Amino acid sequence: MLTSHGTQAHRTHVKGSGFRNEAERVDSGAGKLLQILWRYLTTRVVDKTPGKQIPVRRLRLPRQPSTEPALYKISHSTLLLQLRGHYWLTDPVFAERASPSQWVGPKRFHSLPLELADIPPLAGIILSHDHYDHLDKHSIQALDARTGVFIVPLGVDRHLRAWGVAADKIIALDWWQDTTQQGVKFTATPAQHFSGRGLRDGNQTLWASWVIEAAPLKLFFSGDSGYFDGFKRIGDRLGPFDLTLIETGAYDELWADIHMLPEQSLRAHLDLRGRYLMPIHNSSFALALHSWYEPLQRLQAAANAYDVPLLTPEFGQAIALDKLEQSQALDHGWWQRQLPAFAPEPVSIPARA
Repeated sequence: MLTSHGTQAHRTHVKGSGFRNEAERVDSGAGKLLQILWRYLTTRVVDKTPGKQIPVRRLRLPRQPSTEPALYKISHSTLLLQLRGHYWLTDPVFAERASPSQWVGPKRFHSLPLELADIPPLAGIILSHDHYDHLDKHSIQALDARTGVFIVPLGVDRHLRAWGVAADKIIALDWWQDTTQQGVKFTATPAQHFSGRGLRDGNQTLWASWVIEAAPLKLFFSGDSGYFDGFKRIGDRLGPFDLTLIETGAYDELWADIHMLPEQSLRAHLDLRGRYLMPIHNSSFALALHSWYEPLQRLQAAANAYDVPLLTPEFGQAIALDKLEQSQALDHGWWQRQLPAFAPEPVSIPARA
């Protein structure tokens, strides 16, 4: 059943024929292209990709999942959720490169715990927006026959239909609209980002974060976003959350309006009234001018300063969502063992007063 929490919601972020953010001015970095290009050409990034093989736990999933809620980090922002006896997948990208071409572009620097052919039937796929590191045409087409429903922001449905997905399998939502499928409620919530897969389709589709509720469990999936006051509104309206899954990676001061710095990811978690925090959008592709481990280093420092329990599981490691206090006790230090001997100390974050 599709419902809406406000029929006027769409008017706040539609301008002309495209979508926009709630803030009047959001700097995506588009006006700094020459500066960004110069930095990419002249900056030597130490440890942009790992010098050691990243540990990955190979998954063997039964076709019929357990009724006990669980989560597996597959890659980047691709997460497999086990809720109400069904599997759900977020932002599936199983291609080797996050790019329109598999010949060039950012290449995944770890193996996958689960290959496309081994994915069991899915109750649904949840998409945050249409960028190549979140929406992969080949993955969608390969999973279509095994997927019950696709839950997407407005406009992303056009991509799926063009790729052969039946229209009656797609639910396209505006911010603050929700749908309940197989006993799980999905609410599209605001994010501060942008969209587009080519040179002429900028902001023609909506971007969103997601609130996922399988009572009594409540999760927040950020998709991509800069830090903004929308996190507090989401937390006040739909929080608190047992677990927040928040992007921490591919950031830079030049485009901080659309990708949070690690300390802002921590601030978003606090705004959302989250309990446990799990960073996503890192440790898979080199998408910015920082070392592969810097996002986790800086977020760990911020989380320690604010006493926020942080979960950083290995790819493929099971997280029992109904036993998060036990999950915190698991070994989540895999990335620390991968650090080179000369890795810089993380930024020091002052504790909250």
